[in-house]
Amino acid sequence: MKTKKSGIVEEFKEKHKKLLARAQQKSEKDEAKKEPWERREEEAGKLLSAAKHKLPELKALLASCSDHWHYEDPIYRFYHQSFKVYSLQTATLKIVTELQALAPHLKLNSYLLKIAAEGTGKTFDMSHNADWLKHTRPIVEAFFHAHHMLSMVCKYAEELAESPSLLPSGWATVLYLYNIR
Repeated sequence: MKTKKSGIVEEFKEKHKKLLARAQQKSEKDEAKKEPWERREEEAGKLLSAAKHKLPELKALLASCSDHWHYEDPIYRFYHQSFKVYSLQTATLKIVTELQALAPHLKLNSYLLKIAAEGTGKTFDMSHNADWLKHTRPIVEAFFHAHHMLSMVCKYAEELAESPSLLPSGWATVLYLYNIR
């Protein structure tokens, strides 16, 4: 048997559910009315906010991918023709994963995804020495692109108070990364 109090609570919950549904519908209608540039500005603001929120972790990742053993040495290994250049793939994947995590609802730029795909998932084989550039250049290229994007995200998350209308080139590149520009 329902008490009068539980009936009132149930009625309140039902009204609240209906109000939320109406608010959601209104929000969806308002979203549909927005101009494409308004949506882009909103996404840019959300992205900057997410980057600011995760800045300590992003800066730590950038620092680790910029130190001697994860940046200088693997690039040297590329020119030295050492299999150790293959270690860059791990950093590339970490960076791309973190960049995607900033805005999981947005697809990353197809150019970066193609470059990263072509520069990861490789295993060294002695035969690669015969055509070194063909096998290792995509690894280095993917790392450089990912590293640059992470660097720009960190730089502008630190420098910008809000997403500007007059875009610095580095922030514009970040917006292209997320297909916002």
